[in-house]
Amino acid sequence: MSLVSGLELWQWRLAAGKAALEAGIPLEEVDWLLQEVAGLDPLTIRLESFKERSACSSASLSQIELQLPLQELSQLWERRLQERLPVQYLTGVTHWRHFALTVAPAVLIPRPETECLIDLALEAVNNSPTPQLDFGHWADLGTGSGAIALGLAEALTNASIYAVDCSQSALAIAQQNTQRLSYSQRIQFYQGSWWEPLEDLKGTFSGMVANPPYIPSNLLPQLQPEVVNHEPHLALDGGNDGLDCIRKLITTSADYLQPGGIWLIEMMAGQAATVVELLHQQGSYSQIKIFPDLAGIDRFALAYRV
Repeated sequence: MSLVSGLELWQWRLAAGKAALEAGIPLEEVDWLLQEVAGLDPLTIRLESFKERSACSSASLSQIELQLPLQELSQLWERRLQERLPVQYLTGVTHWRHFALTVAPAVLIPRPETECLIDLALEAVNNSPTPQLDFGHWADLGTGSGAIALGLAEALTNASIYAVDCSQSALAIAQQNTQRLSYSQRIQFYQGSWWEPLEDLKGTFSGMVANPPYIPSNLLPQLQPEVVNHEPHLALDGGNDGLDCIRKLITTSADYLQPGGIWLIEMMAGQAATVVELLHQQGSYSQIKIFPDLAGIDRFALAYRV
């Protein structure tokens, strides 16, 4: 921990904000970083009331406690500007639903739109004629940071969650998040490709949720440098048309889901029509629906196992 006066931190914020504008980085990221390293709430930062703490007569009240020295904070911000390193990787944390999740370059940074998967899963359970889908086995395939597995465990309190990822580094982070958030008894982790580690449980799953790689390979270089240069391509690259992993999940999931079981994925804008066609062609799914994200873009596909 390091102590800094409110005035010093205010001056740092001004300089960091100016540099952010010049680099085309949202000003909000400066404040987000301050929330994480200084423990200041958004209103205090927005009103700049922390600046006045430097004028307090009491020395203890005039200091703000940082998780690292101000010089190191400046060095971190410089990396954000020069390397375009995502701010979530700078702090090692991102906020997703009700969780503060540990993240690192081994895992994709969970996006706000992916939170909708949990709400859609819960809605699908409630709307299904199949009883007790909120019990039994649920799979999070390609778990990454463990975000979806944690969201499912929180929403489906009677379910056992099976989280799979082919990356051992990603699984280590997901397990760390699960232990810290006290869900270790509800979530089991497996290393492997999609359903393969769960072969002994074929036909028993109430539901499957996944945010698979869905970006066409030729589009990866066009992504923001924060994404293409720092986030794992393993979690981004969906092959020539972006649908390689989704095709695999459509084909293989039918063997693992129980009748009436839920199949739910996230996908890229423009892929919905093809995903619906693939689901119909496979022949094992019914009640196929597409749902938009918060921006109104068709982003999620839901189906039930016949």
